[in-house]
Amino acid sequence: MAQYDRVIPPGGEGKITLKVRTRGYQGKVVKSARVYSNDPGKKSALLRMTGIVKVPISLNPRSVYLYGVEGQSVSRAVEIRSQLQGRLELIPLEFNLQDKLEYTLEEIEKGRRYRVRFTSPAGPPRTFRGFLKLKTNYPQKPILTVWARGRIRNKAPPPQPRSIRRK
Repeated sequence: MAQYDRVIPPGGEGKITLKVRTRGYQGKVVKSARVYSNDPGKKSALLRMTGIVKVPISLNPRSVYLYGVEGQSVSRAVEIRSQLQGRLELIPLEFNLQDKLEYTLEEIEKGRRYRVRFTSPAGPPRTFRGFLKLKTNYPQKPILTVWARGRIRNKAPPPQPRSIRRK
């Protein structure tokens, strides 16, 4: 979002205020805005803002995508890491993909790092999208949502021999 002085006299100064909503971001963020003017010497200027968005709990990757072939099991993991000094506790709250996926929650480093592993058991072709909600003991982030989606496709049929007819 931008706010700026609408009219600036020649040789004068103006003020531009840029605001960035950081919800859904973590780590390094770069945003830019282009400013246009009627100055013949400088028609436009690029303003770039760089910052670090600090979060109480980081997810790497932020969501999971499982892609596979029918009859094969597919597995992906997400690492959850505490970015605060206090001990992190996670309790499974809600999982809406019970019929499509299985998950395990393991503590890697006591009170600091966890791993959630999603596994799609061998089965028929299907697509799915859902989440695992975890309750945390951090007031800054009481509920943590890990998104998972996937596509299990048909096995490709074996290539059929083709006859070539010439006329």
